[in-house]
Amino acid sequence: MYTARVMGHVVATVKDASLQGVKLLVIVQVDSRGADVGKPHVAIDTIGAGADEVVTVVRGREAGMPLPVAMAPVDAACVGIVDSMKRLV
Repeated sequence: MYTARVMGHVVATVKDASLQGVKLLVIVQVDSRGADVGKPHVAIDTIGAGADEVVTVVRGREAGMPLPVAMAPVDAACVGIVDSMKRLV
């Protein structure tokens, strides 16, 4: 699980049937200060996130669990919107 910033969305006219009606977002991982880390990638939106929001992301098998179809081809999912982040150290 990690935090990421929403950069935009993806429009896909043709996609797997299990992803019909699912919003796809372009996200980039951020560090504790909110700076971009790594390369942008695509994740499904399960929470209604918008542009420039910071979200919590899960990857791997757990990413497809919010969808009603078992074994949907999903590698990352936005599962929470971050209101604020505070460094403890």
